[in-house]
Amino acid sequence: MEDERIIRSPFFYVGDKYKLMSQLRKLMPEKIGQYIEPFVGGGSSFLNARGTRYLLNDVDSYVIELHRQIGSYAGRREELFAKLFGMIEDYKLSCSYRGICAPDELKRKYVKTYYSHYNKEAYLKLRNDFNQNKKDLLRLYLLLIYGFNHMIRFNSGGDFNLPVGNVDFNGNVYQALNDYLDFAECHETEFFNRDYVSFLEEVSFEEESYVFLDPPYLISMSEYNKLWNDERENELCEYLDTLNDKGIRFGITNLITHKGKINQRFLDWSRKYFAYDIKSNYISFNDNTIKADSREVFVTNYTR
Repeated sequence: MEDERIIRSPFFYVGDKYKLMSQLRKLMPEKIGQYIEPFVGGGSSFLNARGTRYLLNDVDSYVIELHRQIGSYAGRREELFAKLFGMIEDYKLSCSYRGICAPDELKRKYVKTYYSHYNKEAYLKLRNDFNQNKKDLLRLYLLLIYGFNHMIRFNSGGDFNLPVGNVDFNGNVYQALNDYLDFAECHETEFFNRDYVSFLEEVSFEEESYVFLDPPYLISMSEYNKLWNDERENELCEYLDTLNDKGIRFGITNLITHKGKINQRFLDWSRKYFAYDIKSNYISFNDNTIKADSREVFVTNYTR
C-alpha cells in the first residue's frame, strides 16, 4: 500500500505547502517522470511528489545552499546530528528534543514566550558568528530553526537580521531532518539557483515531465512575496501558456482573493484551464489570523 503520510520539510519555510499536500498530491498526475519545481522554497512539495527524478530551483541562493548542505549528509546522518547538537551545546541553546528545556520559573513568568527569552543571548551570538562567516550553512540552518517564524532574512548590508523566535530544536525538527535524508538517499535530486525562466529554458523536457509551481502570491502581503509584481505575474501566465502549447503538464497554486483584493489577471487566465479550490485558511507572515475571504486555487492543464 502506498505511503500516504505527508512529509514536512526540515526548513519550515514561510509559504511552504506542507499543510496542503494531502489535497495537492491527489491533483498531481498519476505518472510523473521528471518532477520540475521552479520555486522550490522549503521543499515540502517535492518531498511529497512521486517522480523519478527531481529538478529543483529557487532564486534565493541561501535556500538552495541549505538544501544542498542538508542533502549532502544523505548516508551519514549521524555526522549531521553530531554537528548540530554540538553547536547547540556550544551556544547553550535549548533543545527540547534532547530534554534541554527552559526552567520552570521562566515558563511561569513568560508563559507563551519562554523559549525566546531563554535563547535570546545564545541566538544573538550564533547570528553574529554566522554574519562573520556566511559560508557556514549549518549555523544558518540553526538560525532558521531558532529564528522568528523560521524565516531567512537579510538586511541591506547583507547580514542575517531575524530576531529570535519562541521555538527550538524539537522532535518535529528531528523527524523532518530524518525524512528529508530518507528522501535524499532514495531519489535523484538536482538543485539550481536561477530565475525561474532561465531555469525552465534549460530543462530538457520529457514525455512524462511535470512542472509544479508555487510562485509568490501577488495579492499577499508576505515578506516572501515583496519582489513580485503585476509584470511578473503576467509574464508567468504567458510562459505557462507556452508550456501548454508544447504539451508540457503543469500545476500552479495561487491566491484569487485575499483581504478584499482580487488577482483578476490570474483569475481570467485560469479560466482556460482546470481550477480546483484548495481549503487552505491562508495565513500571512504579518497577520496570522484565518482569512475567511481568501480563495486559494490549484490550476492545471490536465485532468487525472
